[in-house]
Amino acid sequence: MHINRRTILLGAGAALAAPHVVTSARAQAQVTLKLHHFLPAASNAQRDWFLPWAEKVGKESAGRIKVEVYPSMQLGGRPPQLFDQAKDGVVDIVWTLAGNTPGRFPRLEVFELPFVSGATGEISSRAVWDYYEANSKDELKDIKPLAVFCHGKGNIYTKDKVIKTPDDLKNVKIRVPSRPINDSLQLIGASPQGIPAPGVPEALAKGVVDGVVMPYEIVPALKLDELTNRVSIFDGDRSLYTIVFLFAMNKPKYDSLPADLKKVIDDNSGGDSSRQLGRYFDEWDKIGKAAVEKAKMPEHHISGAELDAWKKA
Repeated sequence: MHINRRTILLGAGAALAAPHVVTSARAQAQVTLKLHHFLPAASNAQRDWFLPWAEKVGKESAGRIKVEVYPSMQLGGRPPQLFDQAKDGVVDIVWTLAGNTPGRFPRLEVFELPFVSGATGEISSRAVWDYYEANSKDELKDIKPLAVFCHGKGNIYTKDKVIKTPDDLKNVKIRVPSRPINDSLQLIGASPQGIPAPGVPEALAKGVVDGVVMPYEIVPALKLDELTNRVSIFDGDRSLYTIVFLFAMNKPKYDSLPADLKKVIDDNSGGDSSRQLGRYFDEWDKIGKAAVEKAKMPEHHISGAELDAWKKA
């Protein structure tokens, strides 16, 4: 009877311990991914992309993956350091611009040359993902690419001065996001300034620059409808420029995931996701355009002979 009682007690103890073992096993399978980006928490990207993406990944992994989103460079560093933060494992996932590190991705920079990209973010994103897979995989071999994509048409926003022809940009201090557009505008006589997006409002407010080249979608986040009062739009089926964006994950972190969690990440990345992100930017362009119209900013459409002059230049 003494032995049976002890056996029962041991069995009861084992039964009580069993849930703890299961919980521990699940805890070991839990993965927390820190996603770091440069735009404010109020941005379109934070609201419509990062938070829903994090929720979707969490749901499809049955809660085993938790994505923590950190906007506005909250985890430290500067926007040009984002790619290396993902590569070196300082954070797990980043959103960055290939152009933040000029010359590092020379093949991807092809897409940032004048009038190479298409009329919409979706068109350009479809093309740049296919181009990346065919021609520049080695440039991103140090990270796990989750998406390679582009925004829609780039516009020129200025204070007071209307930009119609290349001559109108001579000696104008203008913010640029990448080396190709920097060199292009410099060749026509502008004074380009390489400033990461978060620094744009201060640069405009302090007169460091007279204008910026950016798509419509960024207008609300950077208050371009308040800090500039003119916008020039390039008509036609090509854009003055676009930016190649990188949604990148630390490769060792990805490789360390079990196969089923890798599949969750894979199902929410790649070519289809890149094209979807291009579509997001097209939708966000509508929000930015509405902000410009609400501010009653005059819009000048560059077309016909003016557009020909830009292409020739």
